[in-house]
Amino acid sequence: MNYYAIGILAALLLEWSLGLTADLLNLSALKNNLPSECDGVYDAETYRRSQEYTRARTKFGFLPTTFQLLALLLFWFFGGFAALDRAITGLELSSISSGLLFIGAVLLASSLAGLPFRYYSTFVIEERFGFNRTTRKTFFLDLLKGALLLTVIGAPLLAAILLLFERTGENAWLWCWAFVTAFTLILQYIAPTWIFPLFNRFEPLEDGELKQSILSYAQRVEFPLSGLFVIDGSRRSSKANAFFTGFGRNKRVALFDTLIKNHETEELVAVVAHEIGHFKRKHILKSMLLSILHMGVIFWVLSKVLTLDGMFEAFGVEGRPIYAGLIFFSLIYTPVELALSFILQALSRRHEFEADRYAAETTGTPESLASGLLKLSTDSLSNLTPHPFYVAMNHSHPPVLERVAALRNR
Repeated sequence: MNYYAIGILAALLLEWSLGLTADLLNLSALKNNLPSECDGVYDAETYRRSQEYTRARTKFGFLPTTFQLLALLLFWFFGGFAALDRAITGLELSSISSGLLFIGAVLLASSLAGLPFRYYSTFVIEERFGFNRTTRKTFFLDLLKGALLLTVIGAPLLAAILLLFERTGENAWLWCWAFVTAFTLILQYIAPTWIFPLFNRFEPLEDGELKQSILSYAQRVEFPLSGLFVIDGSRRSSKANAFFTGFGRNKRVALFDTLIKNHETEELVAVVAHEIGHFKRKHILKSMLLSILHMGVIFWVLSKVLTLDGMFEAFGVEGRPIYAGLIFFSLIYTPVELALSFILQALSRRHEFEADRYAAETTGTPESLASGLLKLSTDSLSNLTPHPFYVAMNHSHPPVLERVAALRNR
């Protein structure tokens, strides 16, 4: 009996079971009556469609998670990992090349297994509720661009990790931690300029009342903006969003064109104020430091896991190839990552409340942000009454009604 195999199987089943439980509780929390906070924003028909959308997304979501779990278990139990390792070893490549090929094959198989579900989600469910504006050409071009980026950026990073674990001995996890941290910071700095535009057009916000209002607000709160941009989000979806990205002299605020179309100037200024609030309250710095610390823990635990013969035996792989260990580690680390996600999600929701409060205080019009949030919720048919356990497990943002209540009762 291999206790590592039992532990990994239990972890995978636990994650799946908790996800299913959260979904079922979320469906049971749907209410028939429209909450009073939404009077004048939601109508009965929109509210009914939001519940229908939640049901459709939730029921469909069960299929890919269950299919991928079953596919993984079948591949594992029928010796797929061992067979793949033997096939790659037989090619007599270098350890780094073998590692890239092994991990690349696993990732490709996982991506292909999930592709039909992504397609159905986009072109059936999102289409049915009027959200999808993605053409099939754009859909597959996005997949191709993502695969190329993963190859160009991910392959060298993975090769460096494999090389460091192979050559630097007991301190390998420290070297990997330092290297990946530096790599990530550089990537975050260049992403707004070099990576994001591969998928969306970033056009400077045109001169006018909105731009002047946002710039005046930013000047008032002493927040230098290197750019105010509009994203062509409508190419893919009618849903709206806004985000802050970059750091140093490369800070940007980006607004989806769908957001600008459906909101008043005061609401948009409040949304931007919320994004600036994340910076002013040091949420971005805190999240970055937590991410770096988290990464260090991962590499330290990984260094210990790679020495466990029993773990490799659980998957029928001979020896202790580092590249296989990376894949197996991602499975054995599941319960730790699951527990951490509850904590990190809770911290993220707290940050959202703090950014809301900052926006309300600095604009002096909390109702502008409240109405903006309700409109966003309406446009995306958000679930207004998610179950608390589902929120704890899945939501990085608090439910919109809690945010609105906090703004109106401050």
